[in-house]
Amino acid sequence: MPRRNLMSDLAMLAEAVTVDPLVGHPPDYHVFHKFIERCKHLPAITTAVVWPMTDVALRGAVEAAAAGLIEPTLIGPEADMKALAAKAGLDINPYPVLDADSEEKSAEMGVAMCRAGNAQAIMKGSLHTDELMKAAMNRDLGLRTTRRISHVFIMDTPAYARTLLITDAAINIAPELEDKIHIVQNAIDLAHALGIPQPKVALLSAIETVNPKIKSTLDAAALCKMADRGQITGGILDGPLAFDTAVSVKAAAIKKLVSPVTGQADILVVPDLESGNMLAKQLEYLGGAQLAGIVLGARVPMILTSRADSAETRLTSCAVAVLLHYATHPSVKV
Repeated sequence: MPRRNLMSDLAMLAEAVTVDPLVGHPPDYHVFHKFIERCKHLPAITTAVVWPMTDVALRGAVEAAAAGLIEPTLIGPEADMKALAAKAGLDINPYPVLDADSEEKSAEMGVAMCRAGNAQAIMKGSLHTDELMKAAMNRDLGLRTTRRISHVFIMDTPAYARTLLITDAAINIAPELEDKIHIVQNAIDLAHALGIPQPKVALLSAIETVNPKIKSTLDAAALCKMADRGQITGGILDGPLAFDTAVSVKAAAIKKLVSPVTGQADILVVPDLESGNMLAKQLEYLGGAQLAGIVLGARVPMILTSRADSAETRLTSCAVAVLLHYATHPSVKV
C-alpha cells in the first residue's frame, strides 16, 4: 500500500469525529483541570500552529494563548486566516502569522520552526494529520530522534479516579517488541511530566498468562523482564494483563492476581493500534471519558487536536505539551 494512502487511513484514528458520546461526562473534569492548574505559573511555550483554517482550530489556538499556555505562530494563508478570524470574532493581531498557501507547505514551515529552535511545540490545526506527520517524520528535515514516535491518549474517565494513559492507539499499527520498548518508555516519561513519579504500566492482552500462540503475551513478558534489567526505567510494569484486571481490584482479586499494577494502572499499553483505538473510543462514547492527545518521541511535543474537541480538551492537550516541555527542559521548575 502506498505510504500516502496508508497515512491518510491512519489520520482519522487520532481524532474524535463525533460530538455526542452516549454517556455524559461530569462537569468537574477531575483529572484534566489539574494539568491546566499546574501550568498557571509556567511561561507559555512558543508553538507553531499549523493550518488553523477552521473556526474550531483557530479558536483553539487563541483560547490556549489567552489561557497563558502557548505563544502561537499561526501558519497558513494570511488573508484567509484574517478573514476567518474576523468572521469568528477572534483577534489574531497579537500573534505572528507566516503565510503558507498549502497544508504541505504549512506543515514543513512549522517543522522547520521547531528544528531551528524557534518553536517549543507544534500544534495541528485543521490540516490532515497525515500531512503533519509526513513533515515531522521526514528523515532529513523532520523532528525524528533516536526514539520511535508514538501517540498517547490522556483520559479523564468518570469511573476511574487516576489519570489514565493509553498507548499507542493512533500511530504504530502493529508494533514489534523493539517498537514497544520506545512506546512504553515514551509513556512513562510523559507520566513523570504529568506528576506521576512511578507510573504503573499494564501491558494488555486477552489473558493474564503467557501463551506462545498470542504474541502480545510474549511481548508483555519480555517487556517486564527488560524493566527488571533496567532496559525500561521509571515505571512498574506487569503483564500480560486483561483490561479488567488492569483497572479493577475486584477483578484481580477474583482471578487471584497479586501485583502492584492490577486494579491501579496508570498506563495501558495495548497490543496494536486497532485494539487501542477501539478501547479509547469505547471509554469516550460509552464511558463518558474525555480525551486529550499528544505525540511523543519527536524533538518537540506535538499537539493533536480534533475538530470535535471541547474547549477543555483542547486546553488540556496544550497543558500536557507545556508540562512535557518543562519536564524535558527544566529551566523552570515544574
